[in-house]
Amino acid sequence: MKPNDMRIALLIDCDNVSHIAIEGVLSELAKHGTVNVRHAHGDWKSSHLSGWIEKLHPNAVRPIQQFAYTTGKNATDSAMIIDAMDLLYSQNIDAFALMTSDSDFTPLVMRILESGMPVYGFGEKKTPSPFVHACSQFIFIENLITKPEALPEKSGGLSKLDLTQDADLIQLLRNAADQTSDIDGWSHLSKVGHYISNTSSFSPINYGYRKISEVLRASKLFDIEMRHDNTAMFVRPKGNSWPNGGG
Repeated sequence: MKPNDMRIALLIDCDNVSHIAIEGVLSELAKHGTVNVRHAHGDWKSSHLSGWIEKLHPNAVRPIQQFAYTTGKNATDSAMIIDAMDLLYSQNIDAFALMTSDSDFTPLVMRILESGMPVYGFGEKKTPSPFVHACSQFIFIENLITKPEALPEKSGGLSKLDLTQDADLIQLLRNAADQTSDIDGWSHLSKVGHYISNTSSFSPINYGYRKISEVLRASKLFDIEMRHDNTAMFVRPKGNSWPNGGG
């Protein structure tokens, strides 16, 4: 199966993530396949979810009612996990997308990954790192907001100069290039991207770019060659351009 032919189940924890980026999330998932399951979990009697109510019908999202049985306890989490496991065992989907900022779903992500399915995570920038790193790919929803009135104070994404100050990102890019290089030191972009997707939850969107090729160019830490009639991009780390002298 091709990556963009997957059947995707999107489960939304409406108690822990804003409604403002749902269109951006669906647009992003469309790159990978068809989102044929769209479940929004929450207590729909609560005024807290009024923003979500307006988003359900326009985006074909099915609301799943979960009453708050006990004050201070989040029954939505349990219901969403049960929903995910039912879908997992149904064998009618190929990937999951979880829209939440709650790290309590980290074990669920790990369980789904063990079954051989990718998990795409979407949450606010407050999302704890264990959940972020557990996902196959994680995107901060602030970077998917398109309406000017909904934008946060900072529009998201790092400047080109800031990229070299992110030590984890630079190490990830360099490892990917090193591990996929041919004997001449050059790496095909597709191999670099595949290595990154297999080893991290990286998404170029979190850095203000749409494609990994744009991140590599913006870092200014790689030599870049276009080959095969300008259809194939190859990269190679620049010898003396790495922060702190390289490694």
